[in-house]
Amino acid sequence: MAAKHAKPSFSESQVSELVKRLFNLTPVEIRSLPSYDDQNFYVAPAEGGEYVLKIMNSEDSKNAAIIEVQTYAMSFLHQNGLPAQTAVPSTSGKLMSLEDMDCGYGCQKYLVRLLTYLPGVTISKVPLTPKLLYETGKTAARMDEILQTMEHPHLGVLQRENFIWSLSNVVLLEPYLRVLDGDPLQKLVTSIIHQYKTSVDPKRSQFRKCINHGDFNDLNVLVQPDDDGGHKISGILDFGDMNSGYYIHELAIAIMYMMTEHPEPVEVGGPVLAGWESVLPLNEAEKDCLYLLVLSRFCQSLVLARYSVTLHPENTEYLMISSKRGVHILKKLWELGKEHVESVWFQSAARLGDKM
Repeated sequence: MAAKHAKPSFSESQVSELVKRLFNLTPVEIRSLPSYDDQNFYVAPAEGGEYVLKIMNSEDSKNAAIIEVQTYAMSFLHQNGLPAQTAVPSTSGKLMSLEDMDCGYGCQKYLVRLLTYLPGVTISKVPLTPKLLYETGKTAARMDEILQTMEHPHLGVLQRENFIWSLSNVVLLEPYLRVLDGDPLQKLVTSIIHQYKTSVDPKRSQFRKCINHGDFNDLNVLVQPDDDGGHKISGILDFGDMNSGYYIHELAIAIMYMMTEHPEPVEVGGPVLAGWESVLPLNEAEKDCLYLLVLSRFCQSLVLARYSVTLHPENTEYLMISSKRGVHILKKLWELGKEHVESVWFQSAARLGDKM
């Protein structure tokens, strides 16, 4: 997560100047887009087309190699038929530019990229039908399957050992639990971390390794209307959390975030799981840990959102989006228990798998 003054806060006039200077385009419309740690702008130039200008926070901008791998991964997925953004070369032919600029905290270096704009709305804005949830699971599995075949000289940078958002690193939440002091949620999160240590950690050697997108959430998946009156996936955004992980992590992340947008959250797991298993059936260890990994992702989201609010109180509304319903859903999952939730998910997935 970005430190206090790492997140950029550039004005539209600064953005306009950047786009003109780096890409020789003349913006006629610029508007801010939501972001967690970075700054994103929709850009429509007089020359035609639609783009997203992404300005990385100054901390992440120090690691150009990982941004290079993320940019390559987007292009690789695009080439393999998945709807990911691609980077537009600057006038000097580069896919990213390190800019020394001042947005109020003194001169700092920020990595800048111009990405293609993908059509659609976030999946959070449409009804999550079983069919769309199935496609979500299937797309997430295909994405990780494709990423696992990717070759790049800097792939090693994805071994992010202390990356706080990796589901391999749930125990790293412990120092952050003080942000929950006085909140009953603290006891629940502590219990889940304990269960994670005793039940998930010992089985990790049986998980299948892959490269994770790592943030397949309700604001990073775009959809468009399909021909049947429903919706289809039209875009996958934000590769900033990519890391060397495990297939089961991606599935748990997808289920958790789709639950936050559904009127009956527990019912989400079945269709997402069915779609996932149409590409990558789970092994026994992965099945056994899915429930706790979903709970663990809720813990990461809730604790780190609370922590980020202490750094960026002006961004409270966006940072707390997942938290609004997340606490309620986490408590419900915990009360229902592993056996009950798993039976709902796996029985529903088996029924759907037969129909699709």
